[in-house]
Amino acid sequence: MHKQARLKSYLDADCLSDSLDQTVVCDLPARQEIKRILIIKWGGMGDIVMSTAAIEDIHQAFPQAVLHLNTLPAWQSLFADDPRFERIWCLNLQQTSGRWRIYRQWLAEVAAMQYDLIIDLQTNDKSRLLLSLLRLSGRAPRWLLGNHARFPYTVRQIHALPQAHSFQILQQTLITAGIPALTTGPTLAVSAAAQTAAQQLLSQHGLTSQPFAVFLCGSHAGMATKRWGAEHYAALVAHCIARGERVVLLGGQDEAETCQQIASRHPAQVVNLCGQTSLLAVPAICARAQYIVANDTGTAHLAATTPTPMVVLCGPTNPLRVKPVGAQVVALQLDLPCKNCYAKQCSHHSCMRQLTPAQVFPYLPEVKRHHA
Repeated sequence: MHKQARLKSYLDADCLSDSLDQTVVCDLPARQEIKRILIIKWGGMGDIVMSTAAIEDIHQAFPQAVLHLNTLPAWQSLFADDPRFERIWCLNLQQTSGRWRIYRQWLAEVAAMQYDLIIDLQTNDKSRLLLSLLRLSGRAPRWLLGNHARFPYTVRQIHALPQAHSFQILQQTLITAGIPALTTGPTLAVSAAAQTAAQQLLSQHGLTSQPFAVFLCGSHAGMATKRWGAEHYAALVAHCIARGERVVLLGGQDEAETCQQIASRHPAQVVNLCGQTSLLAVPAICARAQYIVANDTGTAHLAATTPTPMVVLCGPTNPLRVKPVGAQVVALQLDLPCKNCYAKQCSHHSCMRQLTPAQVFPYLPEVKRHHA
């Protein structure tokens, strides 16, 4: 028998450093000529949601400027009612067929808009390539900001944070350009329509007057090693039922099978809404929950935009870098030698299989019957 691994918990105080470098390389908000700004952010859902804190700081620093957002088509709905943006435009830069045609389209679009400042919150090989091509063609604005101290950026980072939480990498990027990093968590504009849709779903299932928990039990199919598994979540459901709570399952297409397996064990007490909500209905539902239990998945970051307490279960990914931001969020991880491997496949999956429901129980908040 192997000795049971120690369970470690992580809060914001463990994951976010309070010693960000405050060196300002260029005070961009003082530049009166900056009237039109493009923000680039593609990435996964968690990265997109986390970037909204930086977006809010940019919005506050340039109150008279027009903001445009370039993101992926999958995330357009997250910003459909966001008053901070005059325009949101999307190209599928992830597809491989016709890649260079799309790149040319992107370059033409950016050049035509004649931006005064481009803030690259993506800062990966693809965004650097596109901005390099833009700059080499002579069609780039004077000010290009990213988190790398090299070409094509004209506002250069002095200190890199290669091991930092991605939230603080975004903050450091802004500070370098003289943009105060004051927003402490993601900020989304959840429309009235999303709020109404969430309320209707909860009413339909009799959840407006009953305490309920939300489980985000899936993950992207390409990283299934992040999943705790239907067996564990089903056991957690039984614990919730014993406490007088019902459980709502949320997720997308990749999580449908896992959610169905869990719901089939407790059909009377589990409401399976997987695939039945818009993205912005997720935080609207989570805001009404007692608490949330989630894998390390993009939807957890979406749910963390609410004040609802959340427990995030990590195994192959490092909580110090992936934990959703918020004082109401605690991340749990077994202290195993193979943790933080980021493997997409694993023969033993010890980091998640050995994390038992009994170890999670103590981190669930006490039931509060606050629903009218």
